[in-house]
This record gives sequence, structure tokens and C-alpha cells, in this order.
Amino acid sequence: APSFGGINLEDISAPRCFEFEERLKAMLDIPVFHDDQHGTAVVVLAALTNALRLTGRDPATTRVVISGAGAAGVAVARILLGAGITDLAVTDRKGILNSERSDLTPVKRALAVDTADHYGRSGSLADALDGADVYIGLSGGTVPEEHVATMAPDSIVFGLANPTPEVHPDVARRHARVVATGRSDFPNQINNVLAFPGIFRGAFDVHATAITEGMKLAAAEAIAGLVGDELSEEMIIPSPFDPRVGPAVAEAVAAAARRDGVARL
Repeated sequence: APSFGGINLEDISAPRCFEFEERLKAMLDIPVFHDDQHGTAVVVLAALTNALRLTGRDPATTRVVISGAGAAGVAVARILLGAGITDLAVTDRKGILNSERSDLTPVKRALAVDTADHYGRSGSLADALDGADVYIGLSGGTVPEEHVATMAPDSIVFGLANPTPEVHPDVARRHARVVATGRSDFPNQINNVLAFPGIFRGAFDVHATAITEGMKLAAAEAIAGLVGDELSEEMIIPSPFDPRVGPAVAEAVAAAARRDGVARL
């Protein structure tokens, strides 16, 4: 800065990524965006918005479980909270994040306070999945089929690890109504390339000084809205090659930047 209009961070592991991004945002007056965190979070929210619509669920009463408390898991949890999901449990290798655990990093502890603590949830991933409406896998682990089978009717399963999803789509479809992966050879590919080009285009168009939570939510809404009447179990998110995506996201992000007071144009 000021030679560049923004910085897109990539492939920085947790917990370092949180510190790096926050320090850069404090130092610079241009957008700093960690794609592994926020690009993923935006597209997950877009897909989940349509999956909830398809299954007739209200975000305020939907139970969501996220496995993985790294860069993507934390960012997805945060954007879902901002979008109105309240009943949310996040798990790591040792189980549900809650304040009773003494092994949590500051980032995980803050997330525990805002998620499972509200409902007194503790235990393992299997405990969290029992009766849950939504599972979002961002861990690279494996979820046994018998645990998926305990989820609520018409459940939603996003197994986003690549190349091996936490729940294989063929297994997930035996129990869930809506299934998504990060892979291009199955329907409903959740790919962060749907988000970050349009987000930066919109930020550049108004010479934004930052990328706000409002801009991320606007991007997710724009992506979700492109599905329209095509909404079905195998179409909850547009294709990464859909030429409408970039311009729609850019327009929504630019408008949100103006609303949030970070636009210089």
C-alpha cells in the first residue's frame, strides 16, 4: 500500500493467520482478505442459505455443527453467527469447543463463548451431530455413517475436505437431503473462487479501505440469489464458471462498502 489496491492472503495456517490478518488490517488502509478464511465462509453461507430455503428451515432455529476449528472453520462459524444462526457447535480433534476445556487457544475460547456455551453443549462430534440439522466439514477427518444417520430428517451435509470429503456424497445421500462438497465432480461444489474475485472487484471499484462483515454478507447474498428458480437438491450454488457471479458479487460488495462507510468513491 498504496501501490496495490488490496491484498489477498493465501495458505497461512491457524492460528498465525488470525494474527497476520489483524496486524495487516491495522497497518494498512487497503483491503486485506484471507481467502482460506473468508472466501470459504462467504460461499458456505451462500450455499447454506439456499439449502435452508429448500428444506424450509429458519436460520434462528437451525442446529449447525462445524468440524474443524482452523482458519476456515472459525471464519465459517463467525459468518454464520452474523447471518442469524444461533445454535452452533464447533468441534476440533478433542470435541466440542466450550469454556470448560482448558486446552483452548484464545481464538477457540472466544468462539466457544459465542457458540456451544449458549446451549451448554459438550462432548464429541458424535454427540453434537445427534439431532443436528446441518453438518459442515472443514477438518479433513472422517465422519462414520452411523453418526450422520443420527441427524435430523432432511438434514444438510457439506463435506468440504479435498480430495476426500469427511462424508462421501454417496454415503451422505443415504441420510441427508442436501449434500455439497468442495469437489468439481459432484453437484454443489463449494469453491471460494465464487467469492474473492467479485469481492475484490467491488472493493476496487469504490476504492474501499477495508472489507467489512457487511460486504461479506452482501457477497453471500448475491451468490445465493443467482440460483433463483433453479433451486434443487443438486443446485444450491451457481457454478464457478457462471459468468454472472463476478459482476453480481462486485455490485453487491460495492454497495455494501458505501453503506458501511469504507468507500472512497
